[in-house]
Amino acid sequence: MPGRVVEIMAEGGSTMGDEPTWGELVGIFVLMASVPVVVGGALICSVVGLTVWVSSAVRRRRAATGVRGGRRT
Repeated sequence: MPGRVVEIMAEGGSTMGDEPTWGELVGIFVLMASVPVVVGGALICSVVGLTVWVSSAVRRRRAATGVRGGRRT
C-alpha cells in the first residue's frame, strides 16, 4: 500500500481534495457565522425573558401588599 501512495504522488496527483468553489466557501462561512448568532440570540432572549418575568413578579407582589415607590399607600 505505501507504494501506491508514492505512485499517485509521482503522477502529479494530490493527496488532498479539490479546492472549494466560491459557493462552497460562502456556504461554509454562513454556517460558521450562524452558530454564534443563534447561540447569542438565544442567550439574549433568555436574559430579556427572565428580566421581564422577575420584574412582573415583583410588580405583582408590590401591588398585592400595597407598596408604591418604597412607601405603603
